[in-house]
Amino acid sequence: MEGDTVTMYTGGKTNQQDEMRWYFNDIRIAQITKDLSFICTDVQCKYSDARFRERLKLDHQTGSLTITNTETTDSGIYHNQVISGNRINHAIFSVTVY
Repeated sequence: MEGDTVTMYTGGKTNQQDEMRWYFNDIRIAQITKDLSFICTDVQCKYSDARFRERLKLDHQTGSLTITNTETTDSGIYHNQVISGNRINHAIFSVTVY
């Protein structure tokens, strides 16, 4: 529902060997680098837009992504990518806001 908070849980914990990225419509909206030296959300991430300005929260311990004050335009497919060494794990989340 519009105005609610939605959290997409990754079900794990990040470590200093992993890099995590979140995408919405193929646009990177959040990222944690391997050594936690760079964490970005919304407009802080390169190539992102202002759609989620100040409404994204990225848990640097679990990698879970929270959207606050949801809008109908937040509906869609969210893609989580974890890069660990030579492995890349993917998770897809479908969000509907009405």
